[in-house]
Amino acid sequence: MTFARTRLAAITTCLLTALLVLAGRPASAAPADPLADAFARAAAAYDVPRDLLVALAYAETHLDGHGGKPSASGGYGVMHLVSNPTTHTLEKAAELTGEAVKKLRTDEAANVLGGAAVLRSLADGLGLDEAARKDAGRWYQAVAEYGNASTPEVARLYADAVYDLLGRGIQAAGVQVAPQEVQADRGAYAQARDLSAQAASPDYPNASWVAASSSNYTASSRPSSYAIDRVVIHVTQGSYAGTISWFQNPSASVSAHYVVRSSDGAVTQMVRDKDVAWHAGNWSYNTRSIGIEHEGYVSDASWFTDAMYRASAALTRSICDKYGIPKDRTHIIGHNQVPGATHTDPGQYWDWNKYMQYVTGGGGTSWSVTVDNTTAGKFTASANWGTSTYSGQRYGTDYRFADPVAASDPAWYRAAIPSAGTYRVEAWYPADPGYNSSAPYIVATSGGNQTVYVDQRSGGGGWRNIGTFSLNAGDYNVVGVSRWTSGVGYVIADAVRITRL
Repeated sequence: MTFARTRLAAITTCLLTALLVLAGRPASAAPADPLADAFARAAAAYDVPRDLLVALAYAETHLDGHGGKPSASGGYGVMHLVSNPTTHTLEKAAELTGEAVKKLRTDEAANVLGGAAVLRSLADGLGLDEAARKDAGRWYQAVAEYGNASTPEVARLYADAVYDLLGRGIQAAGVQVAPQEVQADRGAYAQARDLSAQAASPDYPNASWVAASSSNYTASSRPSSYAIDRVVIHVTQGSYAGTISWFQNPSASVSAHYVVRSSDGAVTQMVRDKDVAWHAGNWSYNTRSIGIEHEGYVSDASWFTDAMYRASAALTRSICDKYGIPKDRTHIIGHNQVPGATHTDPGQYWDWNKYMQYVTGGGGTSWSVTVDNTTAGKFTASANWGTSTYSGQRYGTDYRFADPVAASDPAWYRAAIPSAGTYRVEAWYPADPGYNSSAPYIVATSGGNQTVYVDQRSGGGGWRNIGTFSLNAGDYNVVGVSRWTSGVGYVIADAVRITRL
């Protein structure tokens, strides 16, 4: 009996193999990942670049649909289809696809299809023809509109984040996007203020300033009107740009003093310290506290990066020093600790031990090195690289520049990596419309060279996080800036910073 069953199983396997071969599918092929398949099918159905669709979804949700639960601004699913008093992309997706609103909220494949449909409709409204749709860079303005931003500046911030992901590559939830050269055609958004390059916060010099709607906070004169003795830690339940836009929406009835970005720890101030932001859900705590929102979702630990922890902790430390707030867990609290709170943020994945170490300065320090283009013995470049002092956004006294060519000719930054491990690599460059739209940064990782493409037309004058990499120990060329790109404009090599995590 056992032999007969074994023989039958073998025959069945042979027949199945033959059928698969006849069908043109290799017998060893594994079934496609459902989410990856959903992106491929949606992209094909609406003639949207598949990698761009993934990057947009990752910028919104890290490809996590959160079980059909809405974001703070009423967005659903991996594509963040929004339904709130002023924005109705969820309903638009239902109209375009014929899918029920309920299914678009909860069904992953339907949600991705809905997002593709909405993005395509925006492209159609902009007049993108079939040829233009093949170029991911031509979709920039449609992506900016998809974010439902309140101002052109925030729309640019949103779209730049999506295109930055295309340059860095994505690997999450079974979906991959390789780093790639894309020249983003910003159109009218090229004239919008680049918020990522601003540092004009009235209360914290390391933050940008973007004012929340006056309908979403109470003007005051703290600390004379109310003593400030608390810092409240929040998680946005949404994206950085989306949160900034939501706080600018007069119908939101919510705000926070500061918002911190996941990828690089960038900080935007939206309400003056002196004014009362509506963040705690408790008037007494609103009057006595500073609220800090952190990009991400409480259910997804991937948003809580070391860069975010460090930037937020530096902000909290500054606030505590300024207002005499003790640096302890009695005075630095989560939203869930506010009396009467119905919110659970920052949630179980927020690392309070690490955060408080960074706030107090007790531990949390790590090895870091900065290499400038003038650092003796640590920077090399051929004679093809010129030297400039043109931009005031430069790091140090000058920086290097070169024309793009079909040859690598990289400028290299050398560093003595103390031990094998995981390191964050950041680049500093001055931004200018005449600089390269897709500058290749080469990182010599333990698994071989990896390339990340950076749009040097924006985001300059500060540290730009280009990724986290596994590096070997030793003294060697760690980061290079290549000239081999189809991007337009001078390739810039200024400074890099490497930090052990």
